[in-house]
Amino acid sequence: MESVRVMNGEVGLRLRVEGNGPTVLLLHGWPDTSALWDEVAPKLVSAGYRVALPDLRGCGDSDKPDDVNLYQMNHLVGDVSAIIEALDIEKVSLVGHDWGANLAWATTAFRPDLVERLVALSVGHPTAFCSSASISNSKVGTCCSFTLTVWARRSFDRTITRPCVAGTPPRVEEVIKELERDGQMRTHLMWYRANARPNMFLTPPPSLPPIQAPTLGIWSSGDFALSEGQMTESAAYCAGEFRYLRLESYGHWIPLEAPGELGAALIDFFSATS
Repeated sequence: MESVRVMNGEVGLRLRVEGNGPTVLLLHGWPDTSALWDEVAPKLVSAGYRVALPDLRGCGDSDKPDDVNLYQMNHLVGDVSAIIEALDIEKVSLVGHDWGANLAWATTAFRPDLVERLVALSVGHPTAFCSSASISNSKVGTCCSFTLTVWARRSFDRTITRPCVAGTPPRVEEVIKELERDGQMRTHLMWYRANARPNMFLTPPPSLPPIQAPTLGIWSSGDFALSEGQMTESAAYCAGEFRYLRLESYGHWIPLEAPGELGAALIDFFSATS
């Protein structure tokens, strides 16, 4: 797998690329790096796709700006645009999980010229996500509590890394080791501080341009933090085709818990909408 560095202004992003064929750009979320996709990417390559796996801003081996304003969504969309330009292609099939899904929705909405197809894992359209009608009270509480913790705690060390992460993602020890390697727990959480206000579920939800690309939303029944409604109700914000796939029994980290089923679903969706 080739590793290159992509620049968006003064911020450098590590990008791994492998395979030949139509390009699939895979965006990770919290608390992950591009390693989230390590079991999914080979399945796509074997099926004739070129995969691009970035460590997003503040994460992994990419640059980690100290200014929280540099993690606002417009900068993150700019990172995706810079990656696609560096790949020397016009459009990609864009796949995102967790915060990567949020970024994928935003990129598809504001830069429809760059996205041929969209796949969102776990996290629905931002307007549906922030609607109290689509998220259960208990799960709103979970999200609000975590967001308030992030805002209240402006610096992070080993005493908070493990309570925030332990017991949730597969490979939890690897995840914690990476977060503690260079203090990137703090910059990972800049995504929350820049884009998720503590009152986000109490104010009107964001308004985005309609999603034009064919879209597949995938949610898993064992997700501890996100309701099914915020994904299924995303259809209302898609001007084009919206498909929904519910995976049974798996938790939030679909790429790690169900790489085979996910790979098959992606290939099927890409083939059906080509």
